[in-house]
Amino acid sequence: MESATHSYYLSFDAPLNGDLVNLPYRVLQKLSIMIFGLTPYSIKLPSIIIGLFLGLLLILLLNRWFKSNVSLLASCLVVLSTPFLFLAGSGTPLIMILFWPTLLLWLGSKIQGEKRPKPIYSFFFAIALLLSVFTPYMVYFAIFCVIFVFCQPHLRFVVKSLPKLPLFIIGAFILSGISILVMNIINHPDTIMGLLFTNNFDASHFFGNIGSGLAPVFLWSGSLESVFLTPLLSMPTLALALIGLFSTTKGFFASRNSIASLLLVFTIIITGFNPNAIIFFILPIAILVAHGLKYLLEKWYGLFPENPYARIAAIIPLSILFAITIIPSLLQYIYGYRYNPNVANEFYYDLNIIRHNLSNETLLVSDHYDFYKILEDSTDISVIDELHDERPYNLAILYGVSEDKNYRLSRIITSPMRENSDIIYLYTEKGE
Repeated sequence: MESATHSYYLSFDAPLNGDLVNLPYRVLQKLSIMIFGLTPYSIKLPSIIIGLFLGLLLILLLNRWFKSNVSLLASCLVVLSTPFLFLAGSGTPLIMILFWPTLLLWLGSKIQGEKRPKPIYSFFFAIALLLSVFTPYMVYFAIFCVIFVFCQPHLRFVVKSLPKLPLFIIGAFILSGISILVMNIINHPDTIMGLLFTNNFDASHFFGNIGSGLAPVFLWSGSLESVFLTPLLSMPTLALALIGLFSTTKGFFASRNSIASLLLVFTIIITGFNPNAIIFFILPIAILVAHGLKYLLEKWYGLFPENPYARIAAIIPLSILFAITIIPSLLQYIYGYRYNPNVANEFYYDLNIIRHNLSNETLLVSDHYDFYKILEDSTDISVIDELHDERPYNLAILYGVSEDKNYRLSRIITSPMRENSDIIYLYTEKGE
């Protein structure tokens, strides 16, 4: 609700007013609500679209470093996991924390993996890097990328051998982004806090935030309060990731081997600023899962180098592994977000009920007035936050009853998705 409200009321001069945090996502969500009206689907549509692109990017990224079969299998395991499905349907900018690094790593791999990189990839990389800095914590990721490139010998050589034009384009866009940020920070100091930290960040809570962020990865929902269905990692996925982490110790200084471990460290750091940023761990886990699958397949084929039947027989354990990984994750997502009390209460299911049951009524709300006010632009519902002298004939009160003797109760609308099922009280003004 907060995300939809912030996006819808985003003004055209938002960059000039310092409203830069999550700007690309806010623009997409604003357009979605303006086109389709205020519905759960229009609120979530940007996350769904970005989630589809993110799934494709994971396949393309892993395919740059691994064989096609490994990259496809690892991507399926990650895309069908509970935390990824949550991100793709959250309707919040949280998914951008994962989208930008994945896009930047894929574009970087396209630049690194070519003998003569095409300038167009450098141009796209610069554009993506510029847009990414509007997402919280991506400034840290940009710094991380620079340090990683300078510390990694092979990448340092690639940068030195790049044509001058791509380097000039990247440098120009980076300087442009820095200039925009500096100008906004000077005029609106709060902008930097939104991009680097949470609004209520306290340095003394840094390690406590890390503990709160890591808890959903390993603990069950019944033992802690979290908006995520926990544990975020299933046991088979965790086992594959640990195997992958072990396999990267050999040849650690190769860029594809060290990137996952360093990304895990990066995840822990940004989790200290915001516990919900732990969702970024999906990217390094995807890389480690691919390493784990590659290691298992190589060991299996190494046992039977001349036996074609052994390669066919590997389908059986792989199928079992996929089944015990994907099916529980899907069931956890399908049923958990609907029936788990710690999680289901964090989601809002009543918007469709309001739209389907109200017509030409005046809706009286006490909380989230700006959110419900958006309904006026796509429905014939009027929204008010208090009764005035001009009393509406048909009055609907959200989550409350009326004590006004001038109205008589005509209908109560309920929902099976709420503990207190009564949602709307419909009143009709008494005749004189």
